[in-house]
Amino acid sequence: SDSMGSIGTVQMTVQELAGALGTPDVPAQYIVRAHQDQQLAAAVVAPVPVIDLGRLLKHGDGTSNEAAKLRSAIESWGLFMVSNHGVDAVMDDMMAASREFFWQPLEEKRRYTNLISGERFQFEGYGNDRVSSPDQILDWTDRLYLKVEPEDERHVALWPAQPKTFRDALHEFTKKCGGVKDDLLRAMAKLLELNDDDYFVKHFGERPLTNARCSYYPECPRPELVFGLKPHSDGTVVTVLMVDDRIGGLQVLKDGVWWDVPIVPHTLLLIIGDQTEIMSNGILKSPVHRVVTNTKKERLSVALDYSVDPKKEIEPSAQLINEKRSALYTKVKIKDYFARNYNDFTQGKMAIDTVK
Repeated sequence: SDSMGSIGTVQMTVQELAGALGTPDVPAQYIVRAHQDQQLAAAVVAPVPVIDLGRLLKHGDGTSNEAAKLRSAIESWGLFMVSNHGVDAVMDDMMAASREFFWQPLEEKRRYTNLISGERFQFEGYGNDRVSSPDQILDWTDRLYLKVEPEDERHVALWPAQPKTFRDALHEFTKKCGGVKDDLLRAMAKLLELNDDDYFVKHFGERPLTNARCSYYPECPRPELVFGLKPHSDGTVVTVLMVDDRIGGLQVLKDGVWWDVPIVPHTLLLIIGDQTEIMSNGILKSPVHRVVTNTKKERLSVALDYSVDPKKEIEPSAQLINEKRSALYTKVKIKDYFARNYNDFTQGKMAIDTVK
């Protein structure tokens, strides 16, 4: 069957497609690099710091070695790895449950489809991106996308019942990572010398939004032509990411060069999002990143996307505006920004550029 049906539906999952390809070719809708000058040479591994969270919190005055590493990471890369975070056991359970979910027969996974009545796209559920135009470049990935917070808005019917460990693992992973995220946002507020260490945490509002994104990247016969995930910045406050410790693929753009993000087992990766870039008046940058494919091994990741309450507005902190640095961003309605961010992502554009 054709991998693409009418606009709005994608018939075949990438996992099916990868299994069905008897030739080294991939369908044209996935080929991105033929008309875009991409850096294809092997990327250099980025010297992204690993922050020991226990040590960072122990020396809470912002003067420790860990605080210096954090400052360097957020000023240079916009992302960093976190160790000694207390999430280890839950990480193993979450990764195992995700892997097991994607290894199940297609009929089982389709019970959680992101297509209503086989056609209308919804954000939550299992599948791939909504196809909104015939020339949209598709990513070589299948996803399970679930709202996890607010808890009373969970669409539990879309949370896999198999494997049996999945729901508990995701609930625990969400709970544990939420504490890590708050601790790190407080440390960042301290480094910016904001009056209140809870500046970013308080800005989440009463009903902040957290989405979980389990991504499966099958082997790809033509990695030089296809992205697992096209270049983008995250429209979040922050993203907490658990990456596959068996194979890499995540890359970050710095000074016009793509760098490999290293794999350090049992670390969490924290990526600064557009909402933090706006609130910090551009001092903290939301990095452009992508996922590349490979011919040898599948790859998995589990991300938690943390966002301000969609009913709220955000703007640069008044404390970070002065004669030397005027406001670099407009006031932003979060709900509108979500819609803009998704549409721009499908077209390979950056939403953050529209609010400067």
